Amino acid sequence: MRNSYTERVPLQVNSSLTIPDAELVERFTKSGGPGGQHANKANTRVELVWNIADSVAVDGYQRSLLISVLGAVVRVVVDDERSQARNRDIAGERLVGRVRAALVPPKRRVPTRKTRGSNRRRLEAKRQSGQTKRLRRKPSRDE
Repeated sequence: MRNSYTERVPLQVNSSLTIPDAELVERFTKSGGPGGQHANKANTRVELVWNIADSVAVDGYQRSLLISVLGAVVRVVVDDERSQARNRDIAGERLVGRVRAALVPPKRRVPTRKTRGSNRRRLEAKRQSGQTKRLRRKPSRDE
């Protein structure tokens, strides 16, 4: 994904969206956990941030879809590997995966039909309720 330690390439999400390198912010910090001197000295943990709200790479529809699913700023943190370069690659892959998944529009829900039995029970309950109310009335003179 990356050609060298410092060079970054734009992230290709799909045929209509490429995140330019200039819109991505990378921060490197020390990774926690075991690993001895290497873990204590090397900045191998990668934090990749992309601000969707300020991005020029997305159109209006994509922006609204991404912000509704991911929020205005997407933040990916990776400290899986001992190598900073590998963590950078993983962070890019995870960001692309999240954006790709968020761009899939949600499926429209098809409401289920009411069953014949539920309709029958509903009508029977209505008849019963009406009968109860009729019985509460004062008797008429001709009854």
